[in-house]
Amino acid sequence: MVPSLPAGGFAGVTASSRRPLGTERAGDGALHLTWGRLLSEDWAMRISDVLRAKGQQVVTVSPDTVVSQLLAVLAEHGIGAVVVSREGVTVDGIVSERDIVRALAKRGAAILSEPVSAIHTADVVTVTPEASLEDVERLMTTRRFRHVPVVVNGALSGLVSIGDVVKERIDELETERSTLAGYITGERV
Repeated sequence: MVPSLPAGGFAGVTASSRRPLGTERAGDGALHLTWGRLLSEDWAMRISDVLRAKGQQVVTVSPDTVVSQLLAVLAEHGIGAVVVSREGVTVDGIVSERDIVRALAKRGAAILSEPVSAIHTADVVTVTPEASLEDVERLMTTRRFRHVPVVVNGALSGLVSIGDVVKERIDELETERSTLAGYITGERV
């Protein structure tokens, strides 16, 4: 069983009903900033927002893939980690560049001819698309990993990296800044 980030506190609106962060419609149809909405968890960014922006494609390898082949897959796709999956649907593990480097340092070049299952992380923490960006950012920071699979009903639905999370947070902060600047100057956003 793959442990998941707890679902508590993930209540919110659907992505299709979202307006810009911290805004609501006034009688004139314009969007206006409201501090209650700005601070509300209903408007928190979700992992589903990240997946919508980056896509849901996930590169997987089988547990019996040889580590040297794994290196070729990472290089071909320009990525830092892959999900280990027997059939490409469930998460059997995850393996990253860090895992390869650590195994090389510990056991030498012989690791290159061993299967991925010899070096992958089997106890993988996953999240759902409803997880808040802030919670996942905190999880990745405290647990010290850079990639987290997104799972829906036991099936792999995406992979989020710390880079994806940081990009979304920067975009979110820029939107907040623009909204606040517009509010202060009296311009409508």
